[in-house]
Amino acid sequence: MKMSDYWTTMASLVGMLAFCQTILQLVFPPELRLAFIHFLTRLRHVFSSHIYFDITEIDGVNTNELYNAVQLYLSSSVTVNGAVSSSNNNTRLSLTRVPNSSSVTFGLSNNDRITDVFNGVTVLWEHVVVQRQVQSFSWRPMPEEKRGFTLQINKRDKALVLDSYLDYIVGKSEEIRRRNEERLLYTNSRGVSLDARSHPWDSVRFKHPSTFDTLAMDPEKKKRIMEDLREFANGQGFYQKTGRAWKRGYLLYGPPGTGKSSLIAAMANYLGYDIYDLELTEVQNNSELRKLLMKTSSKSIIVIEDIDCSISLTKRGKNKKKNGSYEYDPGLTNGSGLDEPGSSVTLSGLLNFTDGLWSCCGSEKIFVFTTNHIEKLDSALLRSGRMDMHVHMGFCKFPALKILLKNYLRLEEEDMDSVVLKEMEECVEEAEITPADVSEVLIRNRSDAEKAVRELVSVLKERVVKRRKSVGLKKKKEEGEEEEEAEEEQEKRALDSPNKRNRAVFGYQEEEEEVDEKEK
Repeated sequence: MKMSDYWTTMASLVGMLAFCQTILQLVFPPELRLAFIHFLTRLRHVFSSHIYFDITEIDGVNTNELYNAVQLYLSSSVTVNGAVSSSNNNTRLSLTRVPNSSSVTFGLSNNDRITDVFNGVTVLWEHVVVQRQVQSFSWRPMPEEKRGFTLQINKRDKALVLDSYLDYIVGKSEEIRRRNEERLLYTNSRGVSLDARSHPWDSVRFKHPSTFDTLAMDPEKKKRIMEDLREFANGQGFYQKTGRAWKRGYLLYGPPGTGKSSLIAAMANYLGYDIYDLELTEVQNNSELRKLLMKTSSKSIIVIEDIDCSISLTKRGKNKKKNGSYEYDPGLTNGSGLDEPGSSVTLSGLLNFTDGLWSCCGSEKIFVFTTNHIEKLDSALLRSGRMDMHVHMGFCKFPALKILLKNYLRLEEEDMDSVVLKEMEECVEEAEITPADVSEVLIRNRSDAEKAVRELVSVLKERVVKRRKSVGLKKKKEEGEEEEEAEEEQEKRALDSPNKRNRAVFGYQEEEEEVDEKEK
C-alpha cells in the first residue's frame, strides 16, 4: 500500500468516527447519557455485595465535621500501622503538621485507598479528590478541589458501621485532637474587661515535662490518682446517669517542695487538659469570680494554689457569743475574705464557684486546691463534692527516692551497691527531706553519679542527726516544763494548807461553808 493510500484511509476513519460521534450526541443527549450511567451504577450496586457511603468535605456551604473526624482518625499512627492497601502494600501517605500541634500526622494521598478493621469487620476507605468545575460568581467561592472519603463495606455490616463505627471514629478523633494540640496555661489579671466580646484569661504554651512516670511519689498513691483521673475522663455517662455535674475536686496538701505543682502538671499531661491558674488576689468580687468560671473551657484543670494564703477561710465574719450562737461582725473582715483591701471575694462565693450552680458551666472540669497547712482550711471546703480526693504530699520516701535516682542519674536499683541502698532506706524517712531537696543534690552532681550518691547519703545522715538532737531537746524541754508545773502545784498546795488551818482556827471555815451552801 502506498503512503498516500494509507493516509487517505486514516482520514476516512477519523471522519467516520466524528460523524458517528455527532450522530450519538444528537440521538443521545448528555442528560440521557448521564441517566444511563446512573442506571448502570445502580444496577451494579444491586448485584454487588458492597455498599458505599460518601463523606464530602463541604456539605452545601458548611464544613462537614464528619469529614474532619475521619481524616484525623485515619491519620492516627494506630490506624496507619494496622492498615493494608486494597491493591498493593505501597499505600502512599502524606505527612502534615498543623498549627498548634505537637506531632506530625499522616494522611492519605489523593485517590489512594486504605483498609481498617473494627470489631472484626474490614472496611475500605478511599480518599477521592477531583477538580471542581469552573464556577460562576459567588459571594463565597468554593475550593478548586472537591474532596471526600468513600467508605466501602459489606451490606451485612451496614448496621454495625452506622450504629457503632462512625461514633467510634468521632470519639477517637476527639482524643487524637486533644493529644496532638499544644496545651495552654491560662492566668487571670486585674482590670480586664469581662464583657461578652473579651477574654479575661491570658495564655501561654504549656510545656511542662512532668509526667506520672517521672513523678517522685509513692507508686500505690500514684496508681490510685491515675485510675481516678481515667475513670473521671471516661465517666460522662455515669455523671449524666446519676445527675451530677461532670467535675472533680482534688486537694493537695503538705510541706513546700513535696511536688504539688509537678503533680498538677502530670495530671494535665496525662489527660491532655489545659490549666487555668486562678489568682484570687486579682479577683474583685464574687460576680467577677463567676464570670471567670464561665470563660473557662471544658476539659480543663482549674488550679488555686496556696488557698490558705489567698483567701481567709478561718474567719467567716462572725463572732461567737457566750451562749454559743454567732453574730455578724463587719469589722472582722470588712465583708471580705481576702487579705487585700478592696476585694470582696468571700468563702461563700468560693464554695459556689466549686460546688454551686455556677460550677456546672461547661463540663469535664477538675478543680485543684493546694495548701501547706490543711488545718487552716474551713471544713465546708474540705467535704466531698468540693474536694473529693485529698492527696497528702509528704516527705520523700524510699520508693520516691529510687525514682529520683533513675530520673537524674539513670541509676536502677540493681546498678547500686546494696549496702548504700540499705543506708538510704534506713535514713530517708527519719531525715524528713523533701523531693525538691533530694533533686537539688542530684542536679548539682549529675555529671558524677558516684559523687552524687555519696553526697546524698551524707546529707541524709546529717539530717537524721539534727532531727534526733532537735527531738531530744524538745523532749527535755517538755520534761522540764512538767517538773516546773509539778513544783508549782506542790507550792500551791503547801500555801493552801496553812490558810485552811488558820481559817478553821479563827472560825472562817464555817462562814465559807455557809457561803458555799447559799451559792449552791
